Amino acid sequence: MASGILAGWILRGRNLRLLGKIISVLIWILLFLLGVEAGGEERIVKGIASLGWEAVVITIGGVAGCSLLALGLWRISNRPSNSTKDEEGGVAK
Repeated sequence: MASGILAGWILRGRNLRLLGKIISVLIWILLFLLGVEAGGEERIVKGIASLGWEAVVITIGGVAGCSLLALGLWRISNRPSNSTKDEEGGVAK
């Protein structure tokens, strides 16, 4: 992780548009491999039925909560700034 931070600090001025796509692909590959590993483990597959509704409710609640908080943070961070307006409500020149 420290080497990734260092690489980011060194490359901070460069245009790395392709990097986001590469990261997304790598995350999907890691999730797929995690599924393959979990599916290959007999104890995990047999235990899925015993997880019950509590696990489903916790999962749905966690996803919904994270999604709502992420949406709120996105709206707050993309709110227009009032510092660019003049006293009459117009845009400052």
